[in-house]
Amino acid sequence: MAVRSKIEFASATDAGLVRSFNEDSLAYDEALGLCVLADGMGGYKAGDVASSMATRLVLEEFAAFARDEGGVETQEDGLSVPGAALKRAIERANGAIHRAAQSDKSCQGMGATVAAVIFQGSRAVVAHVGDSRVYRYRDGDLTLLTYDHSLLQEQVGLGLITPEDAKLSHNRNLVTRALGVGPQVKVDVREEGAAGGDIYLLCSDGLNDMVDDADIGLVLAELNANLSLAASQLVQIANDNGGHDNVSVLIARVGARPRPSRGWLRQLLSSFGIA
Repeated sequence: MAVRSKIEFASATDAGLVRSFNEDSLAYDEALGLCVLADGMGGYKAGDVASSMATRLVLEEFAAFARDEGGVETQEDGLSVPGAALKRAIERANGAIHRAAQSDKSCQGMGATVAAVIFQGSRAVVAHVGDSRVYRYRDGDLTLLTYDHSLLQEQVGLGLITPEDAKLSHNRNLVTRALGVGPQVKVDVREEGAAGGDIYLLCSDGLNDMVDDADIGLVLAELNANLSLAASQLVQIANDNGGHDNVSVLIARVGARPRPSRGWLRQLLSSFGIA
């Protein structure tokens, strides 16, 4: 397996202020350099079961690939072997969730959106299904790397509504693609170079529905030296803004921890009455 940069992970999740339980699930494996986040669908119809199955199975399937293949970096259908393996892992998780939903009446109608990133060598592979998102923060810029598989996004893409109108719509949670809905699923995968200092943020829609991208970027700018604090702060802001949904954040940073920003230092000193 190719030598990769050290990856630091942090996460936070909360049920929010409206939902009675948390259907989100997140997991990461430092040895593999893999992180996965899933948002369950179905409420009482076992959405939490679907999301936990998604994160667990994706990790297990990719771990099996790492053992058997050794991470050989050749191309397969336009993807690197790790990229193709992550795609297959998500597809197999989809099949397992679909079979469980069909065989167990208590699980009928369950499903999950998923977002995952695997770091291999100097590359990052991003895969997703549904409206769980992956952002990259690099050199002060926050970039959305995924495209929501949702009715709203399709309407925006067709020019039927504006992005501003989409933020006010009551149809924000209508996804057009999810794990477990059918025996097969289409997984979107993109691969890119990962530079030292890059921060990748995976989140359920409970974050981006409640917190503007500009504010997400500001938190990462000010708290990038403390990923755990950044993750918990993002969850807190989502709840402060209404907390209408479960909210989960999983952050991965490539390379060494940076020094705190001047703005963060100023705020910290101010809290102690020093500045």
